[in-house]
Amino acid sequence: MDEEFESGVVKKFMYVNRKAPYGTIYALEVLEMVLISAAFDQDVHMAFLDDGVYQIKKGQDPMSGAGMKNFSPTYRALEGYDIEKLYVEQESLEERGLTEADLLVPVEVLSRADMAKLMGEMDVILGG
Repeated sequence: MDEEFESGVVKKFMYVNRKAPYGTIYALEVLEMVLISAAFDQDVHMAFLDDGVYQIKKGQDPMSGAGMKNFSPTYRALEGYDIEKLYVEQESLEERGLTEADLLVPVEVLSRADMAKLMGEMDVILGG
């Protein structure tokens, strides 16, 4: 893979976020991987499914409940790293009583079937 980075080959990476933002390290680690990929000029996509939709929900207050620092504002900085391909699964939003208006950042909402199709177009899928 290092040779591909050095040769300028651009891969389509999708980072899939399925876990709630707090209580585990998965969400923060995926966010860190996304920022590292962007530094290598790769084609970075992020998908939020299941409880992962909570990672980009407005109004998070983890200090009162989980005693963890709120890292959700970092998602607003992604655009500055040219990471603008953010996708949310419609069914995951609906199952949690959320809408696109509840989210911190602009996203493209896709049906489960369309999300699966998009994932099939990726070269690499990673997530937690």
